[in-house]
Amino acid sequence: MYLVVGLGNPGAKFTDTRHNIGFDVVESLVDSLSLSWGRESNGALVTDGRIAREKVIFALPQKYMNRSGQPVASLQGYYKLSSSQIIVVHDDMGIDFGTVRLKQKGGHGGHNGLRDIIQHVGDQFLRVRVGIGRPPGSWDPANFVLGKWRKEEGEHLESMIDTSCRSIEAIIDADVQEAMQKFNIRN
Repeated sequence: MYLVVGLGNPGAKFTDTRHNIGFDVVESLVDSLSLSWGRESNGALVTDGRIAREKVIFALPQKYMNRSGQPVASLQGYYKLSSSQIIVVHDDMGIDFGTVRLKQKGGHGGHNGLRDIIQHVGDQFLRVRVGIGRPPGSWDPANFVLGKWRKEEGEHLESMIDTSCRSIEAIIDADVQEAMQKFNIRN
């Protein structure tokens, strides 16, 4: 069993922002599996389904990004999962826009959502890092991540989300190392 968590901020004002790409990816994957969001549980909107032969719980924490740890820890405890059964999808300013990278365990890299999850469940979870690039010029990083996608970025979102979804499926269907080799080199 896996828990796939998309990071983002709840509420309409955060829709279509860079910081909510984790929500966007998980919502797209849920849609592609013809699932619907059924309930709120343990501080997150959740649904479940299957990828290959594995049961998967999909979750969108309903607290602000910087408080994602408690819902993730609650779901981990409820489903009795190890940290290695958790996949967190999040925005990453440290990699180029449109690039998707997979990572096993590690630090938070300045990402406050990851920082909070690490404080609650440790650092052994898997990450799908979706590159949003660095803010141009002297643009404040906080304003950049909370900003809406620029038109030229929006034209590539569907492809970036699709690649992210396929990387999650590869982790679950095959092997983490195999998925990392495929997706970390490919794009």
